[in-house]
Amino acid sequence: MTDQITFLDSSSLATTDLTTIRQKLLNMLCNLAYREGNFVLSSGQSSGYYINGKYVTLHPLGALIIGRLLLSILPEDTEGVAGLTLGADPILTAVSVVSAYENRPIPALIIRKQAKGHGTMSYIEGPVLEANAKIVVLEDVVTTGASAMMAVNRLRDAGYQVNQIFSLVDREQGGKEFYEKEGIQFESIFTISELQENLKKV
Repeated sequence: MTDQITFLDSSSLATTDLTTIRQKLLNMLCNLAYREGNFVLSSGQSSGYYINGKYVTLHPLGALIIGRLLLSILPEDTEGVAGLTLGADPILTAVSVVSAYENRPIPALIIRKQAKGHGTMSYIEGPVLEANAKIVVLEDVVTTGASAMMAVNRLRDAGYQVNQIFSLVDREQGGKEFYEKEGIQFESIFTISELQENLKKV
């Protein structure tokens, strides 16, 4: 595992240009997160490969890169980031922490799949924002788009404005088209095609 991440220079990741750290993130996803085999996805579909984003999103250097890259594409009027637990949790935290260092603090909201069974009985964990606040939903990997859409609906039910979803990887299996039909802007840092093309070079 150590050999696979020697290409990372932790002393410069906070200041390195975005093009360079984007390539570093691509390498991390290929080396640490991508696996081939027989898998069943959360959507129920079978797949010959699987991307476990948490090997990268929970890595300290991966989190720093992700925070910088996603913060750089968030609209200036973004008032919060949110996502469905568990895959989005480390991504939201990374973006929120980096935003504070960039003097652009953006709070993070975690969306539960089921309402909390005690206390507030809430679907949403995190600071309470102003009504109609503009929230961007973040995701690690998008396949059909159903997971992130659940987060969108929970947030809208709570009175927030949600019109954008950003992910680290788009598996190119209908998620983007689904979001377009729902009138939601979708953007990914990478497509699965980019990962697989990069793997050929390794």
